[in-house]
Amino acid sequence: MASQKTLMDLFQPAKRLKLSPPPSCSSSSALTPDQQSRVEFNKLRAKSKRNLKISLDKLSKAKREGVGNVKLEELLVEETWLEALPGELQKPYARNLCKFVEREICGGNVPIYPPQHLIFNALNSTPFDRVKAVIIGQDPYHGPGQAMGLSFSVPEGVKVPSSLVNIFKELQKDLGCSIPSNGNLERWAIQGVLLLNTVLTVRHHQANSHAKKGWEQFTDAVIKTISQEKKGVIFLLWGNSAQEKSRLIDGNKHHILKAAHPSGLSANRGFFGCRHFSRANKLLEQMGILPIDWQL
Repeated sequence: MASQKTLMDLFQPAKRLKLSPPPSCSSSSALTPDQQSRVEFNKLRAKSKRNLKISLDKLSKAKREGVGNVKLEELLVEETWLEALPGELQKPYARNLCKFVEREICGGNVPIYPPQHLIFNALNSTPFDRVKAVIIGQDPYHGPGQAMGLSFSVPEGVKVPSSLVNIFKELQKDLGCSIPSNGNLERWAIQGVLLLNTVLTVRHHQANSHAKKGWEQFTDAVIKTISQEKKGVIFLLWGNSAQEKSRLIDGNKHHILKAAHPSGLSANRGFFGCRHFSRANKLLEQMGILPIDWQL
C-alpha cells in the first residue's frame, strides 16, 4: 500500500503539468500594452504597404502592356472596404466618375494629383474594420508632389502646409507632442484614423477642379457606411464643409467633435484650443479601445 501511495504521489504532479497551457499560449498576454501596440502597428503597416505594392504593380503591368493607366475602380484594393462598399464603384454615377478621372489622367495636358496609385490611399491604408476616427478634408493639395491621398498629409521632404502646421501646434498644446520635421500622417492612418478627403483627385493648381463629378457621392457612401455598420467612431469635423457631413452620421452611435478649420484664416476662431486629440483618446479609452499615438 505504501508503495502504491508513493506511485500515486509521483503521478499527481504530472497530471497537473499536463493541464497547464504551454508557455507559447500565454506569451501575447505577457506583453505590455506598449508592446502590444507596437506589434499591432507593425502588422497594420505591413498590410498598408502590401496594398500600396498591389496598386503599384497594377500600374507597372499596365505600362508594360502599353495601356498607360489602370481602371480607377481597380485601385481600391483593401478587401475590407470592398466588402463594406459592395458594388459602389459599379453604380452609374461611379462609372461616369471613373471615366472622367481616366480621361483626365490620359489627357496628359494637365497633371492630376495625387499619383494614380495613391487615389484610394486613405481606404487602402486604413481598413474598414480598423477605423477608430475620421478626419475629413476637402480636395487634395494641388501643387506638385504634395498630394498623397490622405487628408491634410504631405510626403516627407515637402513643405508642411499652413493648415497642418496649425494642427501640429494644437497637438503640442493639447498633448505636449513635439512638432514633427515632416507632414506625413501615415502613422495616424495605420492606427485607424481615416484621413478622408471628400474629393479624391484634382488638377494641377486648380483647387476643386474635380468637385461635383461624383467623388462626393462616393465619399458620402463611405461616411454613411461607417455610421451604419460601426459603433463608437470619433468624427473630427473641422470647418463648415466637414461639418456638413454630420447629416450622414448617427450621433447616437458615434462621437462628433466640431471645430473651426485649421487654416490660417480660421484657426484662431475655434480650432486652437479645441483639444480634439486628447478628447478623442479619452473617448477611445472609455470604450476600451487603444488610444491613438498622435506623436509623429
